Amino acid sequence: MRELVLEWNERTWTLEPSRAYAVGRDPRGDVVLDDPRVSWRHATIRWDGAGWVAEDHGSTNGTYTGGVRTERAALGAGTTLHLGSATDGPVLAFSAAPAAAPAPSAGPPAAHQAPAPQAPAPPQGGHPAHPGHHAPQQYHAPAHHAPPHQALQPHAAQFPAPGHSYPGAAAPAAEIPHQGGPHGQPPAAPGTAQHGGQQPTGLHPLALGRVLRIGRALENDLVVSDLQVSRHHAEFRSTPDGQFEIVDLGSHNGTYVNGQPVGRQILGAGDVVGVGHSTFRLVGDRLEEFVDTGEVSFSARHLTVTVDGGKEILKDVSFGVPEKSLIAVIGPSGSGKSTLLRALTGYRPADRGQVLYDHRDLYTEFAELRQRIGLVPQDDILHKELTVRTALRYAAKLRFPGDTAAAEREARIDEVLGELKLDIHKDKKVTSLSGGQRKRVSVALELLTKPSLIFLDEPTSGLDPGMDRDVMQLLRGLADDGRTVLVVTHSVAELALCDKLLVLAPGGSVAYFGPPDEALNFFGYSSWADVFSAFENYRDHDWSGRWQGSQHYQLYAAELDATAAQPASARPRQLRPPAQQSWGSQLWTLIRRYASVIASDKGFMGLLVVLPVVLGVVSVLIPADHGLAYGPEQGNPPFSNRDGAIVLLILAVGACFTGAANSVRELIKERVIYERERATGLSRSAYLMSKVIVLGVITAFQGALISAIGLVPRDLPEEGVILRSLPGVELALPIMALGFTSMMVGLIISALVRTAEKTMPLLVMSAIVQLVFTGCLFQLNGKVGAEQLAWLVPSRWGVSAAGSTADLNWLLPWEPGTPDPLWEHDAATWLLDMGVLLGIGLVCCVLVARLLRRHEPEVMRR
Repeated sequence: MRELVLEWNERTWTLEPSRAYAVGRDPRGDVVLDDPRVSWRHATIRWDGAGWVAEDHGSTNGTYTGGVRTERAALGAGTTLHLGSATDGPVLAFSAAPAAAPAPSAGPPAAHQAPAPQAPAPPQGGHPAHPGHHAPQQYHAPAHHAPPHQALQPHAAQFPAPGHSYPGAAAPAAEIPHQGGPHGQPPAAPGTAQHGGQQPTGLHPLALGRVLRIGRALENDLVVSDLQVSRHHAEFRSTPDGQFEIVDLGSHNGTYVNGQPVGRQILGAGDVVGVGHSTFRLVGDRLEEFVDTGEVSFSARHLTVTVDGGKEILKDVSFGVPEKSLIAVIGPSGSGKSTLLRALTGYRPADRGQVLYDHRDLYTEFAELRQRIGLVPQDDILHKELTVRTALRYAAKLRFPGDTAAAEREARIDEVLGELKLDIHKDKKVTSLSGGQRKRVSVALELLTKPSLIFLDEPTSGLDPGMDRDVMQLLRGLADDGRTVLVVTHSVAELALCDKLLVLAPGGSVAYFGPPDEALNFFGYSSWADVFSAFENYRDHDWSGRWQGSQHYQLYAAELDATAAQPASARPRQLRPPAQQSWGSQLWTLIRRYASVIASDKGFMGLLVVLPVVLGVVSVLIPADHGLAYGPEQGNPPFSNRDGAIVLLILAVGACFTGAANSVRELIKERVIYERERATGLSRSAYLMSKVIVLGVITAFQGALISAIGLVPRDLPEEGVILRSLPGVELALPIMALGFTSMMVGLIISALVRTAEKTMPLLVMSAIVQLVFTGCLFQLNGKVGAEQLAWLVPSRWGVSAAGSTADLNWLLPWEPGTPDPLWEHDAATWLLDMGVLLGIGLVCCVLVARLLRRHEPEVMRR
């Protein structure tokens, strides 16, 4: 053991083997290098028992020795390291300490005395080789990652026995000394934010008796140029007892203290106030401002997800990445990739473990941090009937505060379109774009709010190799521009573009995490097809144990695993995030967007008109000998006027079918869109009411059209029971109301099913049930069981209301002396029938709202 001298920029550090030294831009580090090419915590220099080594901590621009980028380098007198660039980056020069004590022995260093460990003998009872497949070889690390005495030698392709110690295995997690670094810090305690060790980007004095207003408008005391911030967002005020408080001014995106939304709160030591992408910390009589510019670290620690029965589908997953990184997640089907993605985004928080966004717990501070995270699901999160610019315009209206000027939104849209090279496609319909271009539009939608962390689920699914490469190059560019990007993918063709690769084994455990170009060597195969086949053929193999026994584990995950897993019960209760805009503003935007989507689909518009016309014409085919007239002046018919009852039956069934057909697919086809927008602050009731209003207007129009075609050629009663001089309108109103209620039944079906294919059988079944229980096919009155069941069916009440006007007890008498009380020809009966019919529609609306909760991020339901 001996001291080493480090020199940089005419400064000198004498390194002692008794401790480790943190190198980077962090002012709290041991060796502070003020150079933008150097990461905040770039590397650690330490004595490993055999010699001095430098270990890179996943820095953005890398560590180089001899012109080659390395993760671990041996150091000695005469060694030089380049940080951030192999040619012109900061150069660290090392030399022997002048006063170094002589070595106690003249023999060679231990690094040259220790022979490489021999491969263990194949275990007894190991797995036999599968025909046509090779068992994975024992991993041997590249020479530049470890000193010579730690290198592993290749040996027979056999699995280690359970509990076997792998060559180069890490010490138990509890024994690993903490060396610091971006992923080794303890998690921030609730109520504190570490800001990743950043220096404040601004200092603002506070004075007693003075108000400091924060907002986007130029007249504020503290101007925040962020479209997530309202024009007049919040105020810092002093209290009579000398304290300071934060007061929200009715902002659209909320004001947060320690990640929780507040309206007014006294601030204490260590409290962090969040406003848009900025956070503020009160230190004495001044505010320290920290702006999230995108360069944030991200880590997952001990993520474990269990399902009913205690089965673990994600097991103790830990990994960490620095800022401006592109990470790929791959694995066979059933390895938990989608579960991991939902845990990382907070959509379905893990049962144990933490997700740290720049050292802040995502689960406990989801209300605030959700605005800084973008998610692009596998399915497109936009309406394909709209043009690119129109789709982004509506998204911007929903995600930005209501006081954002149209010019500000348009400028941001143009900026994103230019960044993703979509400006030449801005006036094209989304449905006319290629698969890769549509994925770019989905990414553009997420970039509107300038997220620092972007997740993508299978963005290259279904794309050809050329588009696959284009999408991955796009993601590489997003990371290089200052964002952290994580992509779940099945494609392995472009993994070389990524900084890190996470491989999940069957059962949801980590099989590898590290540089993509070393992964195949780690598994001992030449292709990913062989690796995935090994996963399938050796499902009982301890892939996680193999990973934890590797040197890559020590480099990239050992420090994370040294922290304890946090159970969900230990977290503070997460408050419901506030809506981004007022309810009325969201409703108006959603109505306009939905109307635009419908108007853009010419085929659907034509069907909306043709369907009621066809059904109305069908009712005209019924003979009109007796029509719907009643009373002595028409004469008592010698037989029951079944033709008139059939006319009402056809009109009612037509209204039921058109109303349900309008809505039966509307929620299921937008499920992915709704889930994403709900996570960003969309109001559930505003979304549902936009559907109800637009579809209600369409359905009412269709009901009026069916009624007009079916009733105009008929003899009608001379007067109604409510609208005396307008019996035709009084007959049409129940048909229109029945169509509306059936439309609500269709929304229930759409909220219940998991795939659009299941909607049509349920639609047919609904129409048949409504037909049977109209009361026109057989007598319901007095039939125990059937009569009570009919009370739940909308068509029973819709036909009864129309039958009250037409006096069906006279037109269609059943058994003598048993008139149907719901057909009585008086105003009270008509109002009762209509009231119950609309009441059923209201109940259906409440049920739909409850069912929509099942399709929201789970964190929104807790």
